[in-house]
Amino acid sequence: MRFSPALVALIASLGAATAAASVTGDSGIRQAMPGVSNPARARIDYMLKCQGCHQPDGAGNTANTPPLKGEVAQFLHVEGGREFLARVPGVATVDLDDARLAEVLNWTLYRFDAGHVPADFRPYTAAEMGRLRRSPLRLERAGVREKLVSGIRRGMSE
Repeated sequence: MRFSPALVALIASLGAATAAASVTGDSGIRQAMPGVSNPARARIDYMLKCQGCHQPDGAGNTANTPPLKGEVAQFLHVEGGREFLARVPGVATVDLDDARLAEVLNWTLYRFDAGHVPADFRPYTAAEMGRLRRSPLRLERAGVREKLVSGIRRGMSE
C-alpha cells in the first residue's frame, strides 16, 4: 500500500501534536506541558532565540549566561520571580509575539526544570507576557537576580 506524501506529513504532524504536549522529566516520567500548544515550534524558537547563550542543554555559561537546567523554575517559588523571568532582557526584547514568547517560556520551564515547576503553576499567557515585557529589566537585572537567588536559597534551607 502506498501513501501520498501529504498523508504521511499529516499523520506525522498529528503524532507530533499528540506527543508534543508532554515532556519527559528527570524521573523518566512523561508529564504534561500546560501552556505549550506547539512544543515543536517552542523547541525551534528556543533553538533560534535562546540556545546561542543558554546552550542546547540549558547549561548556560559561567561568564555571562545563567543556567536554565535544574534552576529556572525555582524562580517561580519566590516573590517577583515569575515577573523576573518575563522581564529579563533576552526574554522581554526577543522578536517573538507575546503568544509564542509565553509558549517558549512555558516550554523552557518544563524542558529544563520540570522538577521545580510548582504543582499549582499557571502557565504564562500572551496577555501576561505583553504586560511584563513592556518594562524589561536592564542594568538592574543582575541585582534583581541576586536578590531572587538569595530568596531561593533561603527557601531551600528552611
